[in-house]
Amino acid sequence: MRLYKVPGLVQKLMKGYTWHRDRKVSTVYLTFDDGPVPGVSDFVLRQLDDYKMKANFFMVGDNVQKHTSLALEVARAGHGIGNHTFHHLKAPKTSLGLYLDDVEKCQQVIEDKVGVKPKFFRPPYGRMGSNYVRCLSQEYEIVLWDLISWDFKQELQPLKALNKIKKHTENGSIVLFHDQQKSKANLQKILPAYLEFLARKGFKTAVL
Repeated sequence: MRLYKVPGLVQKLMKGYTWHRDRKVSTVYLTFDDGPVPGVSDFVLRQLDDYKMKANFFMVGDNVQKHTSLALEVARAGHGIGNHTFHHLKAPKTSLGLYLDDVEKCQQVIEDKVGVKPKFFRPPYGRMGSNYVRCLSQEYEIVLWDLISWDFKQELQPLKALNKIKKHTENGSIVLFHDQQKSKANLQKILPAYLEFLARKGFKTAVL
């Protein structure tokens, strides 16, 4: 069974991560991983602009280097930018030294190309060993999520996914989407309706 909400026990057991923000404040934190990608990230930007909402983009350094103008567009629109490694690495399959170097390379590209120094890091696939967390938490707030849309799954039923994340949205939720090509079709079906839901329910959105 696919879980759209990360169980509270998992959040308690996995230390060193930010899973959500203040539960007393009616703000939701939209996050988009893996961009910037032409044809997807710009769609997301248009939707956010239509609803006057802010989001957080965890960018892959290689994509920033390839699509700098799109990364700049994200920054100029006032959205948050986070570090998502340069090569979208899997921590369990990468040595600590190489992984940290890749994070630093992403950081440098974002600073040089976009003029932003990210304070937030999200590991691709949401997985890292405790030694990775210990090292990276000295420089970054490591942000995961408590709600995931599964928009990258080709077999996804978009309406079901939309209803699930709407059901579990609460104050302080950090919601995971992806602005990548694999997610495009599902994102186009889910995101506009979800933003409309947030607006109708009176939730604000914000950068982290």
